[in-house]
Formats: sequence, structure tokens, C-alpha cells
Amino acid sequence: MSSDMLGFSYVKAVRAVNRRADAVVPGVAVERTRSIRHSDGVTRSPSFLAITIAAVAVAGCVPRAAPPVPVAVPTPPPPVVAPPPVLPADWQDWPWTPGAWRYLRDTNGTRAVYAQPGQPVALQLRCDRAARAIWLERPGAIVAPFTIRTTSTTRTVATQAAPGASPQIAARFAVDDRLLDAMAFTRGRFTVEQPGTPPLVLPPWAEIGRVIEDCRA
Repeated sequence: MSSDMLGFSYVKAVRAVNRRADAVVPGVAVERTRSIRHSDGVTRSPSFLAITIAAVAVAGCVPRAAPPVPVAVPTPPPPVVAPPPVLPADWQDWPWTPGAWRYLRDTNGTRAVYAQPGQPVALQLRCDRAARAIWLERPGAIVAPFTIRTTSTTRTVATQAAPGASPQIAARFAVDDRLLDAMAFTRGRFTVEQPGTPPLVLPPWAEIGRVIEDCRA
């Protein structure tokens, strides 16, 4: 191969190095130094090795993107369940169950219902005129006795499942049962307690007496 062709190949190699350096780090140009013609007639650049090393060094200085750090997903804490309120030892100091009495009339007779607005009925006193009986009903599926406390009387009464769209437990009273009067005239409150359910603490409002008198009339 002639010296001219060798010189031409060398120049192409230098230019290729320059292009690689510019591609790695834009704006960085590697200048060729003054060429020297040797006695054999081949033109060589004395800084070719330096140019090559510089290009490789520039390429090695390009920072690599760090791999993403995995983010630990925190485990949600367990829900906090509030303990049931501790009631005073004396039932006459227990607060009323939230709600209010309402007096209602339908084709089967009258009834007094105790509930919060927009919530299911907590307790119902219902007159069955045909059977001359009064039913005390609360939601539930546990057939267990009711314990009814008033300021004058405390009694445990038997219960039974009541028919309806939702499960109900009911206690039946004859219309002349004096426990009904004790609930209507108790001082401050009366309670309906059943094993496995929270006690109901109810105010003796006039709606109770109205239903009792309706059934006795």
C-alpha cells in the first residue's frame, strides 16, 4: 500500500474518533495536532494515541442512570375498635339509648316505636286489639328472655320469634298486666335487657301510656 493511501486511512480514522467523541459528549471536539511527515513519506499525527485515550475517557465519564430504588409499601395499621362504654353500677344512672318515641296507628291497632331518625326501630310496643294483647318487640334472632327493670318492678319474661320481614324477638303481655303500668310510670327510665345484646335504656314518655290505654279501651 502506498504512503498516500496510508495517510488517507489515518485521516479517516482520526475523523471517526472525533465523531465518536462528539456523539458521546456533544460540544466536545478533539482537535488534531499538527501532522508530521516522516522519512518514509507517511503523514502521522503525534497525538493520535492521546486523542484515542481522551475519547475513551470522555465516554467513561458519562454518568449512568441509577436503578430505581424500590419503595416499601407501608402496611396499614389494624382498625381501632372502641371498647364498649362502661355503665355505672346503678342502672338508674344509665344514659338513654339514642332515639325518641313515636306514636303510630295502622289497621291492626296502635304502636309506639323507639328509634333514631332514619335508623331501624330499636324497640316497639304494639297493641294487638284482636288478641287483646300487647307485644314488646326488638330486632334480633336470639330467643332469650327479656329482663325489664322499672323503679317499682323488675321481672324476667319469656320471648319468642316474631314473624316479619326482618328477625324480631317479642314478649307477649295481657292488656291488664301491671308491668305495662310500671313501664309507663317509672321514674326517669326503664330498661329492656337480653343476654348477648346491649341493654336498651328508654324514657317513659306518653306514647307508651297511649298504646296501653288504646288496647284496654
